[in-house]
Amino acid sequence: MDLMKVVEQAFANEKVASYPKFKAGDTITVTYRIKEGDKERLQKFRGVVIQLRGATPTTKTFTIRKVSNGVGVERIFPFESPFIDSIELNKVGKVRRARIFYLRNLSGKKARIKEKKSGLIKEETAE
Repeated sequence: MDLMKVVEQAFANEKVASYPKFKAGDTITVTYRIKEGDKERLQKFRGVVIQLRGATPTTKTFTIRKVSNGVGVERIFPFESPFIDSIELNKVGKVRRARIFYLRNLSGKKARIKEKKSGLIKEETAE
């Protein structure tokens, strides 16, 4: 077996399998563990996924963009990061591209992404 594969399997993160499937255009919340001196806290970063990158799980990353106080903020997260506590899928976006860098030039209502309608119909029971 290749030495790189042995090392990758030794450091593989088991939580990756529990992450929801998401793609570009989806709005997700990443809960990230931050160390400040001796203390450790959880910080949530919610934004739109603008790209997924990398072929193997160890090199796979995703970029999230949000607008905070009128300033666009982008953050790149590695999939296998041990500092990711959880990933929550908030909205499924309807986009036609795999990398939506055009969002960087848009603002206001034009920067909105349409939400994909799910095929599931909620049935209410009459009592």
